Amino acid sequence: MMTSTPQPLPLRDTSARYGRVTRLLHWTVAALILWQFLGMAIKLTLGRGPVSGFFVGLHQPVGALLFVLIALRVVWALLNRRRRPDHGAGLVGTAARLGHLALYALMLVVPLLALLRAWGAERAFAPLGVEIFPARELPVEWAVKLAGALHGELAWLLLVLILGHVVMVGVHQAMWRDGTLARMAGRGRRQPRSVAPPST
Repeated sequence: MMTSTPQPLPLRDTSARYGRVTRLLHWTVAALILWQFLGMAIKLTLGRGPVSGFFVGLHQPVGALLFVLIALRVVWALLNRRRRPDHGAGLVGTAARLGHLALYALMLVVPLLALLRAWGAERAFAPLGVEIFPARELPVEWAVKLAGALHGELAWLLLVLILGHVVMVGVHQAMWRDGTLARMAGRGRRQPRSVAPPST
């Protein structure tokens, strides 16, 4: 009798699925981005208060951590670009590639703008007690204004792309049933294994 056993998840990506490092970066970044948007939603809904203050107080440190993780994710994606699962051919494949490029670009630009604003601000920027930018006597006006004008708007655009990404994963999973979700979250393909039949 034949049964199946899951293949061990590789460290690096393969043409069939994403590896451990990619998955760890993907889901960690996803969780932190969700935290950031949850905090902003609470602030917009409840206004100033202890709950929103807790989230707002962590917004910059979490954003700085996100920037580091996203930069690592981009580097890792480039190192694995010839090993990763293909997005497919035709219009759907092209749209998927462009969508992922836009996601990566915004995931880098949004926290980068926040760092630019922190660099140009008068106050020191020291997330988790580690000083990155010292205090200034006068702000760098162009940096503060540019980042202030674009950071929030591009963040909401990023949220729209993320929602579109989630919807398309649902379409792949529920309608096309092509195993897209399993590439990032599943246990991978199974290999047959011989098992002795039970004794009678």
